[in-house]
Amino acid sequence: MSHAKYQSPLTSRYASKEMAYNFSEDKRYSTWRKLWLNLAIAEQRLGLSDITDEGIEQMRANIDNIDYEVAAAEEKKRRHDVMAHVHAFGQVAPAAAGIIHLGATSCYVTDNGDLIILRDAYDIVIKKLVHVIDILTQFAKAYRDLPTLGFTHFQPAQLVTVGKRATLWIQELLWDLRNFERARNDLKLRGVKGTTGTQASFMALFNGDHDKVEQLDQLVTELSGFSEAYPVCGQTYARKIDIDVLNPLSGFGATAHKMATDIRLLANLKEIEEPFEKDQIGSSAMAYKRNPMRSERVCSLSRHLMVLVNDALQTSAVQWLERTLDDSAIRRISLPEAFLTTDILLTLLQNISEGMVVYPKVIERRINQELPFMATENIIMAMVKKGGDRQQCHEEIRVLSHQAAHVVKMEGGENDLIERIKKTDYFKPIWNELPQLLDPSTFIGRAPEQVDNFVTKHVEPALAPYADVLKERTKAELSV
Repeated sequence: MSHAKYQSPLTSRYASKEMAYNFSEDKRYSTWRKLWLNLAIAEQRLGLSDITDEGIEQMRANIDNIDYEVAAAEEKKRRHDVMAHVHAFGQVAPAAAGIIHLGATSCYVTDNGDLIILRDAYDIVIKKLVHVIDILTQFAKAYRDLPTLGFTHFQPAQLVTVGKRATLWIQELLWDLRNFERARNDLKLRGVKGTTGTQASFMALFNGDHDKVEQLDQLVTELSGFSEAYPVCGQTYARKIDIDVLNPLSGFGATAHKMATDIRLLANLKEIEEPFEKDQIGSSAMAYKRNPMRSERVCSLSRHLMVLVNDALQTSAVQWLERTLDDSAIRRISLPEAFLTTDILLTLLQNISEGMVVYPKVIERRINQELPFMATENIIMAMVKKGGDRQQCHEEIRVLSHQAAHVVKMEGGENDLIERIKKTDYFKPIWNELPQLLDPSTFIGRAPEQVDNFVTKHVEPALAPYADVLKERTKAELSV
């Protein structure tokens, strides 16, 4: 039957098991049950005698014992998913059946449950992002001093190094890590606030005791793994929180797209390639092709991720007064899909980074095609040091440069500017200096030192708290 209906490719083809589970029904409804358990424990501690130890133990023992057939039958009868699961839970915890959900509104489990799931989702992607940064850092260090042609406007520009270029990707990923951490750590629990956020039902339960209601809110918050709850809310937690959750993910989508695009451009130049497996086919017709399909997939999925924050923006803007229900359906789509897509992109980026191939000879050949033009200023200055006239030297080299450019552009030949200089007597005073003047390592500025300083001062401090995470890394495998 699974082949007879649509399935999201995010879960059926790409996502990791851990992220797919995090947004599964098992995770969602077991989280609801934990929240009901936490509420019962807190209410009992604060003096509600109807809540027995036996009931609490039955609830605890059946957190994961979810009978979906019973829940579906209850929902069909009651047309209410939360109450359907209250009754299903009560069947396996009969000693607690009368107190499950006591004083709570549906958003107690739906919204608090969502906040727990979102927090756990961030824990997953933060770890994966740390791995990607670390792998790319090793790449940057390995190629810190390998000169390569820089590009501005995708036109040849001053030389950089392969490692220095990688630091541009790493820097943006570090900003994404900062944003992920902020969003994760800013998350709070909705807590126990009642139907419109006034806690009126809990005031009734505790006979108007404000202190006990506040203690209940804090106790449930702590039992649920949070230090704080949002101080005020309507029926739901403010949907502006979803903007804060999705914005860093959409921002990461832009980072991933830029990196993958760079790799695609470099693959076209045959300077760098993503991994290509032994039996992989690039084209059904053109057997020689090695298409950058991983990087293309990154760009494709990144476009989806980048726009999902707009769902949260528009939903937040139209939440009337204490709430409306037009937030529900869209959140079931945009929140899981944002994390599933982020998870997939990070797996792809890890896989690409682990197997990225550099072709130094291709890079060297391209440098040799362009460097003579870039070296003209150095040649002029060397001639002036030998007593030459700057303006006359400029004119001599201008003429030779145009002749060499004609060979390259009109005849399809190699750049022969240096050979022309070697055959022009005017430049004889510096003929012996030409190899030094054309050494690519003299054109890369402080690129190697910039890599070293960047890693030492910025990357290593950012990754230091994740030392244990880095020890656990396994190779990224693509499902399809």
